[in-house]
Parts: sequence; structure tokens; C-alpha cells
Amino acid sequence: MRELGVLEERIRDDGTAALKAGDKRRRAALSSFVAALKKERIDSGKAPSEADEFTVLKRERKRRAEAIELYDRAGRTDLADQERYEEQLLAEYMPEELRDEELEQLVDEAIVATESVTAKDMGRVMGWLKPKVAGRADGKRLSGLVREKLGS
Repeated sequence: MRELGVLEERIRDDGTAALKAGDKRRRAALSSFVAALKKERIDSGKAPSEADEFTVLKRERKRRAEAIELYDRAGRTDLADQERYEEQLLAEYMPEELRDEELEQLVDEAIVATESVTAKDMGRVMGWLKPKVAGRADGKRLSGLVREKLGS
């Protein structure tokens, strides 16, 4: 078996604690997070970095947000409430979002480090930034700032 990621191990431990405490709702939600992390670990064939794990949890959180919207429109408040619970639970494992100043500083560093000057260099800048901001900044927010800095 491949080595567990740090977050996967922490979530598994929290799931075990929830099971012992008799909190079936929390245990079920945590199990689904572990399953997503395990699938990613198996699919990639290597031990995940913390950045990889944050990417998976962010994707899971986005899925919950989309489901909440759909369930609310369909009038299924019971299912929307469960998705809200899971989305909030996921937030406990996510890193704190970068402030605008911090993100801007990282983008400036990336532009200098990659010697980028035009919008054609955006891929290089984003490649440099992705592991540094993993899970701490929205991709749209990040790419928008890079685009702005590179003048496109």
C-alpha cells in the first residue's frame, strides 16, 4: 500500500474518533473525504504531497457547493443541509486563504523567478505558483492577478 498523505491520515484518525464518539454523520462525511483522497493517491501511483491533498479537498468542497445550489433549487433542503455540513467540515481541513497582499507578493516573486514579461509567459508563472498557493487561493483569482500583472 502506498504511503498515506498527512491530511488523509489526519482525516482517518478524526473519522475513527467520530466513530468511537457515536457521531455517525461526521464519520460518514469524513469517510467520503478519505475515499476521495485514497482514489487520488491510487490514481497518481505515488504518495501525495500536501498540495495534492489540498487540491482534492478543494475539488470536493466545490462539488458540495454545486450540490447545495442544485438541491436548494429543487427544494431538497434536507440534502442541501447535509452538503452544507460536509462543506463546513471540509473547511476545517483547508488552509487559510491568502490575503490579497500575500498573493500579490507571490505573483511578483513568480514573475521575477520565471523571468516573465508578457501574457505568453502566463503558463510558466502559473506553474511556479501552483505548488506555493495550493489550496490557499482560488484559481480564477490567481490567474486574474497574473494576467493583470503581465498586462494581458
